This record gives sequence, structure tokens and C-alpha cells, in this order.
Amino acid sequence: MDLSAYKAFIAVAEHNSFSKASEMLYITQPAVSKRIALLEEQLGCLLFDRIGRKVVLNEAGKALLPVALRIMQEVKESQRVINNLTGEVSGHLSLVTSHHIGLHRLPEILKKYAQDYPQVRLDLAFMDSENACHNIEKGDFELGVVTLPLKPSKRLNITELWSDPLAIAVAPKHPLVTLSKQKVITLNELAKHPAILPAIGTYTRTVIEKPVIQKHGALDVILETNYLETIHMMVSIGLGWSALPRTMLDNKLIEIPVKGLTIARTLGIVQHEGRSLSNAGKAFIQYLKKNNLSTVR
Repeated sequence: MDLSAYKAFIAVAEHNSFSKASEMLYITQPAVSKRIALLEEQLGCLLFDRIGRKVVLNEAGKALLPVALRIMQEVKESQRVINNLTGEVSGHLSLVTSHHIGLHRLPEILKKYAQDYPQVRLDLAFMDSENACHNIEKGDFELGVVTLPLKPSKRLNITELWSDPLAIAVAPKHPLVTLSKQKVITLNELAKHPAILPAIGTYTRTVIEKPVIQKHGALDVILETNYLETIHMMVSIGLGWSALPRTMLDNKLIEIPVKGLTIARTLGIVQHEGRSLSNAGKAFIQYLKKNNLSTVR
């Protein structure tokens, strides 16, 4: 079995392009083509349809893809099992996290971890928590530190690390600031004003909207973005209100108490339930647990 051919096949299948696959694998395009041709010769069938400059999986390719992915995961699993026998904390740790957690929660933790375990090669990726969980399920990453799903997949093991309370925030000159000095703000009053929220379907959006929709109805969402830092900026210039982590409140924002509204999301670790952890992964989890992350800002 030529594993390099399977790697090339998966890369082309994911990108529908030989050139993009070559960039991902750091080899030439002719080398990718040669590996695909070798695999097709061994299997006795073509795996892709060539349509202009684009290549797409044919029926044989579609049937092979899950098998190829499983083969590569088994190879990685065997490497982890063998490496774990040494007991050393070394090797490769693939970690995925959200932009907000990566920027505000993990820098000092990662710094200390890298200092304590210099033999670990850390592969860190940033993406939305929803995509991170999906990629963990696919086996693309060993661990994720993300906003935890409200209804996690059965294929994910969840470790809660800390609660992340959210606060309704507005700009200092927002009408709700003046109104809040005169009376208690209700959900109905809040919903009268434009909101800036993460995209529909994100865990954070669901946490924010659920209690409001249950008691009021649809919100007037004028802007959507999954970057909390961008939401912070938009709120600070008076474009609308939002629910942001309390750790992001500063002198550019005013918190508005809302009667009966208490919202928080849970942040933590996700891993595939069928995937064994490397020594590096086990050490990282223990490192997170023993450090009081709730104090990190």
C-alpha cells in the first residue's frame, strides 16, 4: 500500500484541484498526478472525472474516499500507540480552537505548555467552534478547545473547563443607557433595538437568542459576524447591542442589566470518542485542568 498515493488522493478530493493538492502536500503538481495515476492503475479504475480545469470524484472515487480517510486515521492511530509506549511527552499535537479563545484564553497556557514540553510540535488551527467540532469528528485534529455545543454529537467526548458569562453591552451613548437609568430594561424593551450577533447556527448565537425568542420573538439583527472582536468594535461605535463575554467589557462598552436574562456559554475540550490520545494530548488536557483558566483574560 502506497500511503503517499492515498494522501494525494484525499488532497485532490478535498480541493477538486491537482494544483491546490500539490500546495497542500508541498510537492509538485506532476508528482500529485503521478501518485493518482499509480493508485488508479493499482485499483484498475479511474477515480476522478476531469471537467476542464476542475476534477471531481466519480462513483469509484466517492466509494474510495471514506476508505482512504479511514486508512490514514488508522496509520495515525498506530503511530500514536507506538509513540505512547515511550512515555515521553513529544511528537505532534494537532489542536483547533476558536479565534476568541485562542486570542484571549490560551496564549499564556500555550506559552507555558511549550516551555514545559519543548519536544512537542504544536499544530494550531483557528476556526469557528462549530467547524472545529465537525473537523474533530472527521479526525482532522486531536483536540479542540472551543465553545461547547448544546447538543454534542455522540462521537465527541466533552470536557467542560469553564463557564463564560455573557453580558448585554452597548455603546456609552446608546439609548438603552439613558433608559436603564429610568427603569428596569425588559426583554421586550431590549428587542426593540437593533442587535449585532454571531451567525445563525453558531453555538453562541443559540445561547443568546434562545431565552429572548422564547419570551419575546425574533430579534432585529442588523449585522452578523462570528468574530467577537469585530462585534465589540461595532457595538462600541453605536451600531447596536450585543451579548459579549464579560471578559471583553471595557471603557468603550456599557453593560445593560435585563430583567430575567442570564446567559452564559460553556467553553471546554472536545475530542473524538474513538481516538486514543497521544502523550502530548494527555499532557495538554491535564495542563488545562490544573491551571485556573477562569483567571485568564
